[in-house]
Amino acid sequence: MKATAIATFFGVFLTCTYTAKEATKKTKKAKLYVPQIDCDVKAGKIINPEFIAKCPPGCQDVKYRVYGTDIYASFSSVCNAAIHSGIIDNTGGKILVQKVAGHSGYRGSFSNGVRSLSLPRWRESFLVSEGKPRKGVTYPSTLEYSSSKSTAVKSEPKKPEQDLKGMKSADTANTSEKASDQGDTARKEHQTTPVPTPATQMATTTPTPTTTTTDPSTTVPQPTTTPAAARTTAAPAKTRPGLHRARDMGSSSVHPAYASVVAAAARQVQAAEGRGQNTAFRGISTSASNRNILQHNTAMEIDSWKPGLSLFDTGFSTKEELNPKPLEHISQGNQNCKVDLSFLMDGSWSIGKRRFQLQKRFLGNVAQALGIGSAGPLMGIVQYGDDPSTEFNLKTYANSKDLRNAIEKIQQKGGLSNVGKALSFVNKNFFLDANGNRGGAPNVVVVMVDGWPTDRVEEASRLARESGINIFFVTVEAAAQSEKQNVIEPNFVDKAVCRTNGFYALSVPSWFSLHKAVQPLVKRVCDTERLACSKTCLNAADIGFVIDGSSSVGTGNFRTVLQFVANISKEFEISDTDTRIGAVQYTYEQRLEFSFDKYSTKQDVLNAIKRISYWSGGTSTGAAISYASEQLFGKSKPNKRKIMILITDGRSYDDVSVPAMAAHQNGVIAYSIGVAWAAPDELEAIASDPAKEHSFFVDEFDNLYRYVNQLIQNICTEFNSQPRN
Repeated sequence: MKATAIATFFGVFLTCTYTAKEATKKTKKAKLYVPQIDCDVKAGKIINPEFIAKCPPGCQDVKYRVYGTDIYASFSSVCNAAIHSGIIDNTGGKILVQKVAGHSGYRGSFSNGVRSLSLPRWRESFLVSEGKPRKGVTYPSTLEYSSSKSTAVKSEPKKPEQDLKGMKSADTANTSEKASDQGDTARKEHQTTPVPTPATQMATTTPTPTTTTTDPSTTVPQPTTTPAAARTTAAPAKTRPGLHRARDMGSSSVHPAYASVVAAAARQVQAAEGRGQNTAFRGISTSASNRNILQHNTAMEIDSWKPGLSLFDTGFSTKEELNPKPLEHISQGNQNCKVDLSFLMDGSWSIGKRRFQLQKRFLGNVAQALGIGSAGPLMGIVQYGDDPSTEFNLKTYANSKDLRNAIEKIQQKGGLSNVGKALSFVNKNFFLDANGNRGGAPNVVVVMVDGWPTDRVEEASRLARESGINIFFVTVEAAAQSEKQNVIEPNFVDKAVCRTNGFYALSVPSWFSLHKAVQPLVKRVCDTERLACSKTCLNAADIGFVIDGSSSVGTGNFRTVLQFVANISKEFEISDTDTRIGAVQYTYEQRLEFSFDKYSTKQDVLNAIKRISYWSGGTSTGAAISYASEQLFGKSKPNKRKIMILITDGRSYDDVSVPAMAAHQNGVIAYSIGVAWAAPDELEAIASDPAKEHSFFVDEFDNLYRYVNQLIQNICTEFNSQPRN
C-alpha cells in the first residue's frame, strides 16, 4: 500500500513537472513580433511615440540622410541614424526609437561611416537605442504611419527589398504626438511624456497598436485661472506649494464601484463652471482643491478601469480641459497682426510692487491694443526673476478681455533679473505646438527689463534668433552714467536684438511714462514684413524651378525630373507668407507653368507639379534664364531670398553666361543640375559662386534623387551663413 502511494505521488509529480515545462515552452514561444521598416523611412512618418523596429541590411548610404548627432531631426532616416549612433551596423538589426521634442539646432558629424548633416531647427526629434524592450512596456507589433497605413505583422523574415514596399507616408514628416525633451531639466521637472501602455494593462482585444499616447497638449503643464497653480518653473529651487499640493492630492484613488458616479459628478461640476455657477452638486464642492481631487481621481480611475485607453480616448484630455475657463466668446482678433507673442515679464525685486503693477497695466493695454484672437495675435506671458516660469501660454486665452483679467491676477516672483536664462527657457519651451504655436505665424518675444539684466544675454539671444524668434527689448529706467559700472554686459540691448536701426529696441525713461510705448510697440510687433529674424532656410524663399523640356529628355525622364522637383518642394514650409514655389518649362520657347502667387499650400504646389505636361523641342537655356528672371523673380517679394534651380540634360543653343550674370546681379541665387550630356562649363556659368556648392551633375535621370537632401542642405547652410542682423 505504501509503495503504491509513493508510486502515485511520483507519477503526479512527474506529470506536473512535464506540464510546467510544456507551459514554459509555450510561454517562450510567445515572442514579440518586431515590425520591419525600410532604409528610407523617416521617424516623422511614424506616428507611434516609442517603438521597436527591425532595419534591413544596406542602410549605410548617403541617399538616406541623417540630421543631427545623438538627437536626430525627425525627417532623418531612422535606420541610418541608428548606424550613425553605433546601435547597429550596415547588416541591420533591431532598434528602439523614442520621439522627443524639436530642437533649435542639430549638429552634424561623421560617425561609424555615416556623415550626418546640421540643421538650424526642426519641430520634432528622436533618440535611438538598443532594440531591447523596456521593463513593463509593451511595444506595438504594427506601426502607424501618418498616411494611416500600417505595417503588416511579419511572422517570417523577408528579404530587405521586399520589406514594406508601398507602406511609406507621402508628404509630411510632422506627427501628432510630441514627446518631452529629455535633455532639458527645466521641462523634465513638470512634463509628462507619451509612454507605451504597461504590459500589465494589456488584457484587451483592441485591434489598435498597444502603445497608448497622451494628447500632445499634455506634454506641457496647462495653466488654470489660478496663478499659483499655473506656473511651470524652470528649476526646482523655487517650488510653489499650491502646484505640488494639487498634484499630490491627485494620486489618491476611487473605488471602481463609484467610478461612474464620480465621472457624472465631474461632468456636472464642469457644466456648472461653464455656466459661471458656483453651486455644489450632491455635496461635492466646486472649490479649486476639491475640483482638482475629483478631476484627477476620475481621470485616473477611468484610465485604469479600461485598459488601453488614454485620457484622450475617455473624453478627458488635459487638466486645462477638465477645468475649463468660462470664456464668454472666442475672438477672431486682428487678422492684420497674426503673430505668436511671448512677453518676458520682469518679476525681480528691483522693480518694486508699485512698478510691477504699472507693468501689468502696460501688458493689459498691449493685449487690448493688439486685438487677441484665433485668427490674429495670440499672447502668452513668462515671468522671470531668479528662474523663469510660464504664467500662461499661447492657447490659454482667445480674447483680449480674458487675457487682461488674467494679467491682473499675476503675482510677483521676486529674485534677480536673469534675462539670459529666461530667453533660453522661452527658446526651448514656449513656442511648441502643444503650447499653441501655429507655425505659420512669426514667433515674437518682448523682453521687459527694469534697469539692466543680472546675467548675460548675448548668447541666449543669438540662439533664439537662429531658431527664428524675433526679440524686442523694452528697457525702462536704464542705467545712469554712474550706474553703468554695475552692468554685467554693457550695451546688452545691441547684443540681444537684430541690428536694424533700433526697430527691435524701445527705451522708456520711467515706468510712469510706459503707457506711451503701447502703440509704438504694437505697431512694430504687427509689422510682419519687417520681422526678418523669424525667417529660416525653410520658410523664407521664393524658389523658381527652370525645367528643360527638350526632345532629348523624353517623356519618362521628364516625369522623373518632376518627381525630383516635388521631392525638393515638399521639404519647405509653403504658404503665401513662407516659402513660395514657381516653375518655368523651356525648349526653344518658354512657358510659365505657375507663378509664386498661384498656390499657397504644399499640397496645391505638389499637385501643380504633377500636372506639368512634357513639351519637347530644342534647348535655349539662356533665354529661359532671362524669362525666369522677368516672369518669376521680377515679381518676387522684397523680403524673400530668390533661389533658381535649373535642371537641364544638354548644351544650350544660346549663350547662358550673360543671362546668368544678370540674374546673379539682381539677387538670384542660382543652382544648376546637369544630367547626361549637360555641359560642365555651362553649369558653372549658370551657378552662383562658389560654383562647386551650387552646381551638380548626374550621369542619368534616375540618380537625381541623390541630390535632393544635398541641395536642401546647401540652401540652409548658405542661408545661415548670411548676416541677418
